[in-house]
Amino acid sequence: GRICDNVPGRWQRGKCLAYGLALLLPPATLAALADSWLREDCPGPNHAALVTGAAPAQAALWAKSPGVLAGRPFFDAIFARVNCQVSWLLPEGSKLVPVAKVAEVRGPAHCLLLGERVALNTLARCSGVASAAALAVEATRGAGWAGHVAGTRKTTPGFRLVEKYGLQVGGAVAHRYDLGGLVMVKDNHVLAAGGVEKAVRGARQVADFSLKVEVEVSSLQEAVEAAEAGADLVLLDNFRPEELHPTAAALKARFPSVGVEASGGITLANLPQFCGPHIDVISLGMLTQAAPALDFSLKLFAEGTTPVCRAYRP
Repeated sequence: GRICDNVPGRWQRGKCLAYGLALLLPPATLAALADSWLREDCPGPNHAALVTGAAPAQAALWAKSPGVLAGRPFFDAIFARVNCQVSWLLPEGSKLVPVAKVAEVRGPAHCLLLGERVALNTLARCSGVASAAALAVEATRGAGWAGHVAGTRKTTPGFRLVEKYGLQVGGAVAHRYDLGGLVMVKDNHVLAAGGVEKAVRGARQVADFSLKVEVEVSSLQEAVEAAEAGADLVLLDNFRPEELHPTAAALKARFPSVGVEASGGITLANLPQFCGPHIDVISLGMLTQAAPALDFSLKLFAEGTTPVCRAYRP
């Protein structure tokens, strides 16, 4: 697309990918999500609509904190449901330097304000996740590691698609979207099944050629048992870095084709310590659980005037 023209190298590829990720989002799902969020915010009479009326109005969207812009398709879907049109000034995945004018929204005044808070909440949350993901990826690349930074299923109920999408815009991978995306055999599954081998054998009965099996383990012995039983990936959970890397090296020496994921207790601060040549994936629940939302505001302005963000305080 034209947003990617004249942009050099790796940054160009990342921007183009972020722009294309919107194609992953089914229009019917976007519309249904937008409807549910709007219904939650206004399930009955909208008394404020009598204040504004239905006259044509326009508003500027301002980014007031630094980070990565993510969530344009959700923002668009919300305003489309209330008869408003969005004109974007920055592409998905842009690095935001406040104060930045990001978009303009036009439509009937009461409709524009009906969609305002829902759209801002969604954009702020999605951009927050993308920003945290981008920081995590940057930290691992700075450590010279080329593996995958991943999210988890630790997402907000009803908001998973937004958060998983935000991870990808930020350059991380979403991990499994739901329980059907990967057969993850965790410690509780192992306990219920009566051991690692039995658990993997049960998983293999339902996992066909298109579905991988991953097993969460707490020791090298369990990791070897899982690999011998046919696991495609092994999750080394809650290992300290000094234990993680020797365990991963020993497992890879015997089973070089088995993927190794590290998870548990990993933050942006200690992330580089978990990067190593025998680690394929590092997953962080905090990317979706603890990412701070970015600050956006939507301000109406009079036709023919230049919009100004007056509310910003550095």
